[in-house]
Amino acid sequence: MVGAPGRRCQVAYARERGVSARRACALMSVARSSLGYRSRLLERDAPVVAVMRELAAQYPRYGYRRIQVFLERQGHRMSADRAHRLWRLHGLQVPRKRPRRRIATGRPRPLPPANAGYLWAYDFVFDACANGQQLKCLTVIDEYTRECLAIDVAGSIRSTRVIEVLSKLVTVHGAPKYLRSDNGPEFVSKAILKWLTAANIDTAFIDPGKPWLNGMNESFNGKFRDECLSMQWFKNRLDAKVVIEEFRRQFNEVRPHSSLGQLTPAQFKLGLSLPVSAGYPGGGPPEISAPEASYAVALRSNAAENAPGASVAPSGTPDSPAALPTEGRQETKTGGRMPPHRPSRDAFHNRSRS
Repeated sequence: MVGAPGRRCQVAYARERGVSARRACALMSVARSSLGYRSRLLERDAPVVAVMRELAAQYPRYGYRRIQVFLERQGHRMSADRAHRLWRLHGLQVPRKRPRRRIATGRPRPLPPANAGYLWAYDFVFDACANGQQLKCLTVIDEYTRECLAIDVAGSIRSTRVIEVLSKLVTVHGAPKYLRSDNGPEFVSKAILKWLTAANIDTAFIDPGKPWLNGMNESFNGKFRDECLSMQWFKNRLDAKVVIEEFRRQFNEVRPHSSLGQLTPAQFKLGLSLPVSAGYPGGGPPEISAPEASYAVALRSNAAENAPGASVAPSGTPDSPAALPTEGRQETKTGGRMPPHRPSRDAFHNRSRS
């Protein structure tokens, strides 16, 4: 019992057992004038905690960081430390998942996405309904915008069904440059390879036995299972299709993504559709705040600079390194800049002695 609130609780407990207030305060080293103290902090946090409980019940697999984003959308701005304090104080912690072995993160990613619509990835996720029907879900995502383009739910999905889903997506979003997948029979069949060749889409198959090379889609599948499949009870396939489609809509339009600066994929994609030089007129559309809008534009500008085939400024132009002032600087072997050489302290003393 170190804190004053804890000692006051012990005084209340002793008074319930028949000990007088004077005697209980003397035993617990509590001033009698503080027995009627009511914390203003609890009254101030009460509205925020009520909203936080509603969001925690609505999104049981979200932690305090994503709940903080939802609170800011509703006008309750706070720091991450305060959100974490309230989250722990009221017992809203998300159960920890069992840790698993991970590979080294320093390995280069094969064929990273250059821009929106450049690289799609698709894979299968399996589940079952309450009536025993099997579920096979085909998930298709855009690796650059993190947008889930489609989740096709059926009992069995062959290569012809995969071609139908991809054809609809190409009609709506346009054809990607590459399509990443594993070496499953549905993805390496002659029918789908023939269709990809006709649609001018290149394949980016991962190495056998290395699912982490399709990391974006595997990450989405993990969120899909953790936040939807493991939390829902499907009566039949029709019920599963409705619930899964609602999850896909929330994933694209409601769920914030830390890799996108707490934007949703729909907001991030909308930011990419605007010109980089123009930015967001008037601070951006109503559903996107100015900081988030500028973040999205900055990401697009950075991607345009690092994209393969990007134009390089000619030598001597204001944007080229050759036009920068080089007085008082030296070139390193690696092409970087370093400050001019300064004599060491020993050399200074030797010069003064001579």
